Amino acid sequence: MKYFVVFLLFFTYQLSAQESERTEKVTATILNDSDSKPLANVNIINLNSVKGTITDEKGIFEISAQTNDTLHISLIGFQSIRVRVTNDWLKSKNTQIKLTEKAIALEEVVLTPYNLTGYLQVDAKLIPVNTNQRYGISGLNYGYEAGQYSPNAFNRVLGSIFNPTDMLYNFFGNKPRELRKLKEMKKDDTVRNLLESKYDRETIAIMLGVDKKEIPEILERCNYSESFIKTANDLQVLDAINDCYEEYKILKRK
Repeated sequence: MKYFVVFLLFFTYQLSAQESERTEKVTATILNDSDSKPLANVNIINLNSVKGTITDEKGIFEISAQTNDTLHISLIGFQSIRVRVTNDWLKSKNTQIKLTEKAIALEEVVLTPYNLTGYLQVDAKLIPVNTNQRYGISGLNYGYEAGQYSPNAFNRVLGSIFNPTDMLYNFFGNKPRELRKLKEMKKDDTVRNLLESKYDRETIAIMLGVDKKEIPEILERCNYSESFIKTANDLQVLDAINDCYEEYKILKRK
């Protein structure tokens, strides 16, 4: 009995210590590297716990973290950075982090007008028609072509999933942990709001451990249209990849 009580006390202590570790907070101030002024509304995501927050008007944020957690810090117009949480940082209350502004070069845009004749029957044939199928993704009332609902989608995704030389086969097979974490991102309101406002695929790429250039190929293999790949926000892309992964798991079980 005595040993049981000792074990119970030790077990309770361990749980308390773990709980304490989970609820530790790190605070910091985000500044503009060029003038050292505070930056508001900077997005911070703990890549380990998949929780997020933003800085206030003074550039200050607070977020739950443990030692060695990695924080992804981003703001439109600035270079995103990743910083690792250290013991010193957990103890410090005046940490400052500086973001560097991006040098953005605008690409040339060429507008190609339709050569319309003024005759409806002729012009109707000159204007291209979007033949994509309808889809429903988070945040949209309508759209075009959900992968699994488009023509021949099942056969195409099935062929990718069971072909060992296909990138989709290797991607889903090698990253189950990352894909589960990607699904967790939607549960945090701050992270959801961030993804709804972004179109650069940066956050998703970091969570998946892939290059941003690979994400369009993943979506294409999952049978999503070019228009969706180019226009969807990051939350819609996350939903699309999750849906495709769920299909993969079902097909693998069968």
